[in-house]
Amino acid sequence: MIYKFKREPESGLILVNIEIDYKYELKMILDTGCSNTTIDSNALYLLGHDLKDSIGTVEIETANGVVETQVYELNTFGSLGMVKQNFQIQVYDFLAHGIFSDYNGLLGLDFLEGTKFCIDTIENTITIN
Repeated sequence: MIYKFKREPESGLILVNIEIDYKYELKMILDTGCSNTTIDSNALYLLGHDLKDSIGTVEIETANGVVETQVYELNTFGSLGMVKQNFQIQVYDFLAHGIFSDYNGLLGLDFLEGTKFCIDTIENTITIN
């Protein structure tokens, strides 16, 4: 499967669409340096998820040091033609921590676990086998 992606004009970041529960679509940044998929808590709340439904917390290392995030399990989470069932994501309040972005989070390597993929930055494509 080959998927075309767009690049953020100023930074060159790779932008992908994700889908939650087969009905909500968000734009995220594909971050191969990010171990775990992380979404803004404000976006999750606006999609109707109760922020009290966390299944735990975890500390993660970021460019700004160690932060604590909530962990949630989503029924379905899809992107790049793949769908994961009962997919665990980390949730962090971007706004409360001074992160202002047009994107709703980071698609991490945990989503691509168990797949062979190639990112072609010349053709702006991702090939997934």
